[in-house]
Amino acid sequence: MKAIMNHRSIRKYKSTPIEESLLNEILLAGTRASTTGNMQVYSIVVTTDQQIKEQLAPCHFNQPMVKQAPVVLTFCADFNRFNKWCTLRNAEPGYDNFLSFFTASIDALLVAQNVCIAAEDKGLGICYLGTTTYTANKIINILKLPKGVVPVTTVILGHPDEHPELTDRLPLAGIVHREVYQDYSDGDIDRIYAAKEALPLTQKLIEENKKETLAQIFTDNRYTKKDNVAFSKVLLEVLEQQGFMNNE
Repeated sequence: MKAIMNHRSIRKYKSTPIEESLLNEILLAGTRASTTGNMQVYSIVVTTDQQIKEQLAPCHFNQPMVKQAPVVLTFCADFNRFNKWCTLRNAEPGYDNFLSFFTASIDALLVAQNVCIAAEDKGLGICYLGTTTYTANKIINILKLPKGVVPVTTVILGHPDEHPELTDRLPLAGIVHREVYQDYSDGDIDRIYAAKEALPLTQKLIEENKKETLAQIFTDNRYTKKDNVAFSKVLLEVLEQQGFMNNE
């Protein structure tokens, strides 16, 4: 619980390598995550080679930590292994559809979270990268992922070289719904986001970006409709290429 409540996204790392035994312990903890039907339809690509990290860096918008941290973990939705097992055991796999990709993605993300918790419990730092699905096509080529495998998230892992403040979070009352979903009134929205909007950092961001509100920074700068549509097209093409779009 302590590791979870003290989670920080670490973006600066020492060059100290992670011992293989410790890394394997953390990865093993990842495999204890819940999984649909105990199929474990995921894979983890562990990258420590500096040349491969150099190739991966542009896929994550050249964030320095990708090359700086000793380990880059790419978590993949993976039906390739399961499909081969089915075929070898005289069973006909029917996992070439979007639902199967979604199932495998959930599996991969659950494992990724277990890995993050285990790593932080050992005093290591992690940073989740949401850029993976934006450039999944390029990551597939770099990591040589076969059909049936799609990268869904990346986690940087290493010894922290910074100790940032805890990131703010919305209050529990703004996230938890009792019994059924209770939709938000305008007043509810104001109360839920009040503390976030009042932060000095928020005011600084608004000033630097010349915006009126924090929300505009998200819609106009960080996650624009134009980018979302473009990256969606890339991901849909990847799903078609990797064999997850049979909807007949």
